[in-house]
Amino acid sequence: MTDRSTKDGDADHLHDDLMREYYQLVDIVAGFDQRLLTVKSWGVTFALATLGLGFQQDHYGLFLVAAAGGLAFWLIEASIKTHQMRYYPRMGDIEVIAHTLYSRELPDGTRASAPLIDWSWFTARPRVRGGQSKGDPRTPHAWADINTDPGRNRAVLLYPHVALPHAIAVLLGVVLFVLGLGGAFGPI
Repeated sequence: MTDRSTKDGDADHLHDDLMREYYQLVDIVAGFDQRLLTVKSWGVTFALATLGLGFQQDHYGLFLVAAAGGLAFWLIEASIKTHQMRYYPRMGDIEVIAHTLYSRELPDGTRASAPLIDWSWFTARPRVRGGQSKGDPRTPHAWADINTDPGRNRAVLLYPHVALPHAIAVLLGVVLFVLGLGGAFGPI
């Protein structure tokens, strides 16, 4: 027979471990955001410098280098974003576990738990802008398996916050290169 104080102690220990893991994951995800900003800033700097150098040196081949560099930085950013996103399901799992094991009933009959950082982000848009809710903001649900949910399996490359400004650098570099080949900038 298990002593209740031992069971409560184990539950408290599990809760503490879950919270430590959760907030460590939050820190890891935030670290990825800094890396993503660094890649984005280097990509913009490289593209603008190479495009400018192409005009300064009257060499349209540098426009193609700018486009290739923009594509490379875009692919790097998409790869980093994919790695970052791999932490989200575990954060969601911890939110569901914490809600299931440790939620408390409020005076109005609803249940509350913490943490709910990811779940609140997931449900925030309709709460801020209106529209159909994706779920009760106080009751988290497990993440769908992206392998069986094609709606969640979109290409990270096409996320606007990943694609921009790299896509513009690629497009501009290619357009300027083609214009250069067509003689729009005179003999180079």
